[in-house]
Amino acid sequence: MSFLDIDQVSFTFPGWPPVVHSVDWRIAQGEFHCLVGRSGCGKTTLLKLAAGLLHPQAGSIRLQGRPVLAPGPQLGFVFQSPTLLEWHRVIDNVLLPVSLQHKPTADEIDKAQQLLALLGLAGHAQHYPRQLSGGQQSRVALARALILEPSLLLLDEPFAALDAITRGELQDDLLQMCRLRRTTVLFVTHDIAEAVYLGDQVAVMNRGRIVSAIRVEVERPRAPAMRYGEAFNRHCAQVRDAMDLEAA
Repeated sequence: MSFLDIDQVSFTFPGWPPVVHSVDWRIAQGEFHCLVGRSGCGKTTLLKLAAGLLHPQAGSIRLQGRPVLAPGPQLGFVFQSPTLLEWHRVIDNVLLPVSLQHKPTADEIDKAQQLLALLGLAGHAQHYPRQLSGGQQSRVALARALILEPSLLLLDEPFAALDAITRGELQDDLLQMCRLRRTTVLFVTHDIAEAVYLGDQVAVMNRGRIVSAIRVEVERPRAPAMRYGEAFNRHCAQVRDAMDLEAA
């Protein structure tokens, strides 16, 4: 059994054609999988199903053999927008998932400080979100998602609004954090190069279905120089060809 099992999952909204249709997908523990597709193909809906924010109308989703019925501490979710609380300091935003359960302990506060340090934000713990750049806010959102040490991290185009250099830095930060914790990841993006750089495997989605699965045979740990290599660009071309084929 895989770490995350998505079996014949379908979902639609009333009066709409199927948004997710008979999707099968498996993710092994510690792997990083990316989901790409054109706007409206159903990838964000599938991510919400994996998080327990929506419930499949057919099929099942299991995490470590147990049905995913609702969001919980075993899941971390990073949205397209950082969605930070403007009236909270950075450290309080990171500790929010803890604060919803109990008053943070000294050890938990220390863990939050360590996460911020790993993400280059050690000096910003007492700042407010309005004092941060977009990239810094995204790093805070990532730290918040990791504070409970979730076994599965789900991300929905979290770097889409950032400039190319900041996005590349955050991709490297994300890979490092997940490697340190052996976190399993499902990452939604419309950016082919981002999917190939991050992913062990890339799924191409079209009209609610997974239409192609591409294993990324590029060595780890990933490094920025790989983006210019033959293997990286060959995989990008494979993903692009799969997307173009299904759009035809």
